[in-house]
Amino acid sequence: MSDQNNIDAEEGDTPEPPRPRRKGIYILPNLFTLAALFGGFYAVVMAMNGRFDQSAIGIFCAMVLDSLDGRVARMTNTQSTFGEQMDSLSDMVSFGAAPALITYEWALKGLGKLGWIAAFVYCAGAMLRLARFNTNIAVVDKRFFQGLPSPAAAALVVGFIWVVDDAGIKAVHANLPLAWATCALTLYAGLTMVTNVPFYSFKDVSFKRTVPFIVIVAIALGIAVINIHPPIVLFALFCIYGFSGYGVYVYKRVKGRPVSVISTSTDEPDEKGLHH
Repeated sequence: MSDQNNIDAEEGDTPEPPRPRRKGIYILPNLFTLAALFGGFYAVVMAMNGRFDQSAIGIFCAMVLDSLDGRVARMTNTQSTFGEQMDSLSDMVSFGAAPALITYEWALKGLGKLGWIAAFVYCAGAMLRLARFNTNIAVVDKRFFQGLPSPAAAALVVGFIWVVDDAGIKAVHANLPLAWATCALTLYAGLTMVTNVPFYSFKDVSFKRTVPFIVIVAIALGIAVINIHPPIVLFALFCIYGFSGYGVYVYKRVKGRPVSVISTSTDEPDEKGLHH
């Protein structure tokens, strides 16, 4: 009788539905992203207080942290859609809005309407470049960026500010030659971000492979050279990189090679304009 009661009880019980798992957020890569965002925010605050050297340091620190978050996520297998979206938003602040505001406050406000238009062109270029990058991520040749990447554009603009400020030149907004030079550089960086000019991405460099001993020596020498005078050395490096894409473009044209970095065609007609 007791066995029959147990059978009836078992048949009458309905199994509880499995409790849905709560989606978590990976801490490690997102900490780097938050730190990069703080670098951009810190840079704007320092510019508001007239500390443009600290603004430049904040942007360059954000660049280093931004280059690490994705690599850390891949190395620790902690990639997520949330992290990708967070990274894009952080890039827009640190390498889009922040450099535009810093540059305007430093020099462009002395040019009136043209100054804030140049700053807006840079900011809009960064936004469009990030949107196109997110759209084309599946079809672009991984070895090249389509247009100047926004961190390099920010380093080009803010690096110039750092060099001039380090030389002891103040009140640049009242110095028309420097203000015009800043305007030209800002427009160049903003417009180059939305071109189809190929810039080497360094994404085929793997940190998991073994390298010859001389590579470690070269890295140590590179760090030593940067420490000789960080403002000038870093600005010079990003000037070379910021113009290198046009050199690659001309070289490919001369050799008759395809210039587009799109490696796979797409069937979506609404996105054809993004790819060519």
